[in-house]
Amino acid sequence: MTTPNHHLLEKLCRLAEQAGLETLRFYRTGTAATLKEDKSPLTDADRASHTLIVNALPQLLPGVRVISEESDDLADAVIDTTQPFWLVDPLDGTKEFLKGTGEFTVNIALLENGRPVLGVVHAPAIRLTYFATLEGGAFRQSGDAPATAIRTQPAPANAMRVVASKDHAGPLVQKLLSSLTNPELKSMGSSLKFCMVAAGEADVYLRDVPTMEWDTAAAQCVVEAAGGSLCTLDGEPLRYGKPGLKNGGIITVGDPKLNWKALL
Repeated sequence: MTTPNHHLLEKLCRLAEQAGLETLRFYRTGTAATLKEDKSPLTDADRASHTLIVNALPQLLPGVRVISEESDDLADAVIDTTQPFWLVDPLDGTKEFLKGTGEFTVNIALLENGRPVLGVVHAPAIRLTYFATLEGGAFRQSGDAPATAIRTQPAPANAMRVVASKDHAGPLVQKLLSSLTNPELKSMGSSLKFCMVAAGEADVYLRDVPTMEWDTAAAQCVVEAAGGSLCTLDGEPLRYGKPGLKNGGIITVGDPKLNWKALL
């Protein structure tokens, strides 16, 4: 399979929007949340979005495996990374969903050889979509306005903009901030943090608390297509199809010339 074309990307954006509408049926309605084994919340919105997406993707690319956060067969999942596969987070930022902040997303990514080659990140409550292919660049669309291309920005020597998770900022974040001159700390939920870097609205996003692969795949495609990078804390590009589908610490930077290791 080759890198997906623009026609497929358009269909993925529409699918993410439809899944987002599914989540909004339960938004601010007092929907109940249960706790999964990892203590993360699960709502009817997660389930509704999951069902719509996993039923639709095989119609777009028959035979391509679909892996969603809410799939039932994840515990012993073994991924053949020589074959393409989908990674889906049907509702990223469930805590933000429950708090009513609007900072939650639907994430869909296509992986080839362990690398995201297509990504869509859709925030239904604020009608904001980021989408990209590695070959075609990264774009942002707000509401019904035309989509516009996005690019990362050079990192400034002073007042670097650091985006952090509202709920999961680890100890290295404070170390990073203390090593910078007049840093500006930005807070955001879900995969929108990565997209802020991709759009040139932030310079660094450090996450030293583990994530799952479906949390990062779509956004990584957007970041890389916009000129940035998403790496492990060893400096290697984040890869997919790992045992357990779990990521360790990661850092997202917009400026490839930034010596971020010296800051940690």
